[in-house]
Amino acid sequence: MMPVVSADLSKRLVPDALWELVTPSLPSFAARPQGGGTAPCDEGAVFTAVVYVLTTGCAWRHLPPTFSTSPATAHRRFTIWTKAGLWRRLHRAVLDELGDYR
Repeated sequence: MMPVVSADLSKRLVPDALWELVTPSLPSFAARPQGGGTAPCDEGAVFTAVVYVLTTGCAWRHLPPTFSTSPATAHRRFTIWTKAGLWRRLHRAVLDELGDYR
């Protein structure tokens, strides 16, 4: 079993207030009708891993195992979320929360 990223690091990277803004914007993932595939992963852990890579400049392949998600999964979700417009929606949500969006 892989160790879990420390709660302190996780909260610094993705505080509860940010996670509350992110959650409604995440695209949903449905089970494949034909079955198979991998089990659903913890979206919070994946999002935290993505934020870690984006804020540190770490290469995806060097993502520490403490994030409890594989580098491939983190990169794949980053790509899916980017194509789905997550970052634009999240930016708007943060600005709305701060009252600066026009």
